[in-house]
Amino acid sequence: MNELLSLIADPAAWAALVTLVVMEVVLGIDNLVFISILSNKLPAEHRTKVRRIGISLALIMRLVLLSTIAFIVGLTAPVFDLGIAGPAGAHGEPSFETAFSWRDLILIAGGAFLIWKATKEIHHTVDPGRSDDVLEKDKATMVISNVGAAIFQIILLDLVFSIDSILTAVGMTDHLPIMVAAVIIAVTVMLLAADPLANFINNNPTVVMLALGFLLMIGTVLIAEGFGAHVPKGYIYTAMAFSAGVEGLNMLARKRGAK
Repeated sequence: MNELLSLIADPAAWAALVTLVVMEVVLGIDNLVFISILSNKLPAEHRTKVRRIGISLALIMRLVLLSTIAFIVGLTAPVFDLGIAGPAGAHGEPSFETAFSWRDLILIAGGAFLIWKATKEIHHTVDPGRSDDVLEKDKATMVISNVGAAIFQIILLDLVFSIDSILTAVGMTDHLPIMVAAVIIAVTVMLLAADPLANFINNNPTVVMLALGFLLMIGTVLIAEGFGAHVPKGYIYTAMAFSAGVEGLNMLARKRGAK
């Protein structure tokens, strides 16, 4: 209790909390885009429920991982090494390496899943013919299975994004109460933003393709991170913001043209 009171009275702790909340919200955007696209494939009456379940699971998973910080940090220790490394970069570190930790393997698997899922959704968008996909909207008899499949896929990606999120939190502060507060605040923001974002994506077909492109990029970055090739997050989010800005101008032009 004394430690908590001292943190409340410490301006540096508040600065760390604000910084960490911003970082967690930014990292949560990837997760939110995936949940929005996946839930929009379901019948309308199930979408909000699946989004809330997905984001609630993300919060639970993050809090559980925070309770096992020592274990999570241990996931960064190499478990095997293929002995291959890329040329040294500007800071003397290899551009990529094959000394894989459990975190690396999880990131690679998550990235591969995102690329597969985004590619499949792009194919369905470009060629909207009938298929055997369990998430097809017109298969009313498969609603229960659809919801279960959507939640299962959300859980898989929640795990990947949660580990990345918690490792970021551990790298920014040593105080567990600050990490817990930041995670709860960030996931609450995600919960409030989920429906507006999903509805916006659903009501603007061209934004769906843009969001799927973001998922492809995020999946590629996760795989690169798994191979030790660090991609500055600032570049990724700048590219996403620029693309979203261009799409915003296109939407404005179409709206003005329709008038």
